[in-house]
Amino acid sequence: MSFDTGTDALARLAEERVDHRFKGLPPDADGLTVGELTAQRRNLFSDGFATPVLTLSAERLEHNLALMETYTARHGLAFAPHGKTSMAPQLFRRQTEHGAWGITLAVPHQVRVARAFGTRRIFLANELVDAPALRWIAAELDRDAEFRFVCYVDSVRGVELMDAALKGNGSRPVDVVVELAAGEGARTGVRGEAECAAVADAVAASGTLRLVGVAGYEGEVPRADPERVHAYLRRLVALAVGFDEAGRFAGTDEIIVSAGGSAWFDAVADVFAGIPGLSLPVLKLLRSGAYVSHDDGRYREVTPFNRVPEEGALEPALRLWAQIVSRPSAGQAFANAGKRDAAYDLDLPSAQAIRRDGTERPATGVSVTGLSDQHAWLATAPEADVQVGDWVGLGLSHPCTSFDKWQLIPVVEADGTVVDYVRTFF
Repeated sequence: MSFDTGTDALARLAEERVDHRFKGLPPDADGLTVGELTAQRRNLFSDGFATPVLTLSAERLEHNLALMETYTARHGLAFAPHGKTSMAPQLFRRQTEHGAWGITLAVPHQVRVARAFGTRRIFLANELVDAPALRWIAAELDRDAEFRFVCYVDSVRGVELMDAALKGNGSRPVDVVVELAAGEGARTGVRGEAECAAVADAVAASGTLRLVGVAGYEGEVPRADPERVHAYLRRLVALAVGFDEAGRFAGTDEIIVSAGGSAWFDAVADVFAGIPGLSLPVLKLLRSGAYVSHDDGRYREVTPFNRVPEEGALEPALRLWAQIVSRPSAGQAFANAGKRDAAYDLDLPSAQAIRRDGTERPATGVSVTGLSDQHAWLATAPEADVQVGDWVGLGLSHPCTSFDKWQLIPVVEADGTVVDYVRTFF
């Protein structure tokens, strides 16, 4: 698969016809291509869009992309942002244009999506023992000499299953990194260093796999705080150093050391800055993904930029617009967006803005108290000025479970002009 093929696939997104599949788009746009609708530069609030509708801020999206490009370059980190956040190949391309080494993904379907749109470097931050998926990966590696694929291993059994699936399939070995668990009771990963060595030995004996590094996820550290997170990351670095001293990376030309979610990437930068010289160049690979849209909830609270404000600040780019459809009492109102439209796994949405007759103002005295499938329950304090028909702008918590509810998301400039549409593939 060539880079041109990926470019063509992205261009073809503009040829898709707008119809009933896409929530929130103007009904009178049915039959237009996405490109034709984009060219009309409609206004979100006055040109036929229907509620509920999820939007991305054009300005804030660009700000976040540029900020993390600058941050990772400043700290000498390669960047493979986690694509599971958006599953939007258009954003993958923009992330790559902003300096990303590649894209991180979690399951084989996501890899297939990324490959269909030309992604050349993929880091699968998960174990992979599915035989059909492994055979497909092997075929992709043979088809495209520039395709780089890396995934986790964390057990001898897993290595054996991978080896059995790959034997006789593909001429290139599949690159793997040993995943070090973040502690007892954490998610996946090898629990102890001796077991890591056994997994590495199994990789070396396989013939179909190549050990290229170590990786982990500090977000799973039990009772995470700066001290515990730093300690875990130092263990990860020590594992890489020990593997290198034992000659376990002899078959590769660089050593990957990878970590980094969206809550502790400052700790990753701190610890990875101290990686000593090894026998080969080291690719210090950060994988944070939620930055691309940020949010108004969980990630606003835990972003490392709260600890290092001198390095910048991410801006929430997602906003869900709904409409007040019922005002049954002075203390209560209902909007027409619910669990099918808004993330709610970490926090409820927050009411941020009210629009009426072309004027926008803060949603003073309005709070979201619950979600039904298609309704937001709003508490309205005495100072709240809310009427049936008003639009309410909702801030969301957790972008990963916001993007997945929308197939085509308008990208909106500050004045309401829609300048693009982002297609997701979940």
